[in-house]
Amino acid sequence: MSIKLQQIDACRWRIPREGAMRTDGLVFASPGMIRDLRREQALEQVCNVATLPGIVGPSMSMPDIHWGYGFPIGGVAAFDAEEGIVSPGGVGYDINCGVRLLGSELEKQQIAPYLDELASALFANCPSGVGRGGHIQLSPRELDEVLATGSGWARKKGYASDTDVEHTEEGGSLSGADPAMVSPRAKQRGRNQIGTLGAGNHFIEIDAVEHVYEETAARRIGLFAGQVAVQIHCGSRGLGHQVCSDYVRDFQKSRSQYDYRLPDPELVCAPLNSRQGQNYLAAMQAAANYAFANRQLLADRIRRSFELVLAGRLKRFHLYQIYDIAHNMAKIETHLVDGRKTRVCVHRKGATRAFGPGTRELPGAYRDIGQPVLVPGSMGTASYVLVGTEQAMQNSFGSCCHGAGRSMSRKRARKTVQAAGLSEKLEKKGIRIRAGSMAGLAEEAPSAYKDVDRVVAVVHGAGIARMVARLRPLAVIKG
Repeated sequence: MSIKLQQIDACRWRIPREGAMRTDGLVFASPGMIRDLRREQALEQVCNVATLPGIVGPSMSMPDIHWGYGFPIGGVAAFDAEEGIVSPGGVGYDINCGVRLLGSELEKQQIAPYLDELASALFANCPSGVGRGGHIQLSPRELDEVLATGSGWARKKGYASDTDVEHTEEGGSLSGADPAMVSPRAKQRGRNQIGTLGAGNHFIEIDAVEHVYEETAARRIGLFAGQVAVQIHCGSRGLGHQVCSDYVRDFQKSRSQYDYRLPDPELVCAPLNSRQGQNYLAAMQAAANYAFANRQLLADRIRRSFELVLAGRLKRFHLYQIYDIAHNMAKIETHLVDGRKTRVCVHRKGATRAFGPGTRELPGAYRDIGQPVLVPGSMGTASYVLVGTEQAMQNSFGSCCHGAGRSMSRKRARKTVQAAGLSEKLEKKGIRIRAGSMAGLAEEAPSAYKDVDRVVAVVHGAGIARMVARLRPLAVIKG
């Protein structure tokens, strides 16, 4: 398929509506990124999403776009809440994979003598790896409470503070979640994985704030130059994967009853207002709540690890929560569409929310500066903290990129990257590495990802997020 592209400005490109497309495509990218994307299938997926019923506004992609299941990773699409659809492929298998950022009063030179101990403590205390269970096995009743209330369960059990919950997207609890819509198989997979990191691109990272771009926003968020911070990147583990698998199979069985002509069977979907659509949404929200609780328990384990290593050596080592955001979600929101407030179901797959100043959904502390936006880089490269803007509300349904984005498949990375050499190279750069799998380490090599600096420059240049701070990794924990 030959994709026609019209340059709007230095950071935006239009794919004109043609054929079965119901709307245009909109690509956030630099000219250099476009040259690379023309060799991939991801732009074709942007066009495919534009054919889905009830889509409003353009089918969008962020600069970290790459090929995914049905929808591209880095894709954003909104569907009318009354006449549109919901698609599991528009959310992805790792429901509410997201990022949590913890700040501290520590400076990087203070923890330098203890960095190896901290890295080892985090690796020991935060279970990671494929299928790995955690320290908590939930009873069926407790699991249902996690699925129904997310961070609310964690706060009730003493794992979360009021500030933790307030500084989590949606307060860490989606009210439409229904545990009854989650299959017994999914629940079985989730019972002992709460508080675990998993594998793949998931990580815990000790960072230093390398540069502050906007002092006022940084102070409000709780960041300063030289500061020690911690990132957590993980999601809903096997439970979320099973929820997606269950509903993809369910939707495929009933495809004929909706008379949708799909250019790709992976775009399988159902009307949002149908029984199937509502059931999926309720199950997806339950899996999202599980992910919020999962990251909260990991935050608790990280805090305990810092205390274990630093108590009696340093003062004020407490880690406070800056923000927690999701980047695989479908959410009912109200946005301006053609000048009219419209309820839509925004699918963000490998894209994150970036609400601007004045948005009532934001914590009071951030409401006048915009939502913190967390964009981790690849292992060994920089990460960014940004804030959402009014332009994002107008031009991208309040959405932004979620990371660097892969430039190389995991299979190719395993073939081309020597894990032992990579580990040695990172250690020479002063980055402590703790990983349970050498193959997994190779899959996540910096060379397998796009340049996060270029990705962030696009969203900043397009005005859908403003750079606040740049982080540099000091220690990385992988599954």
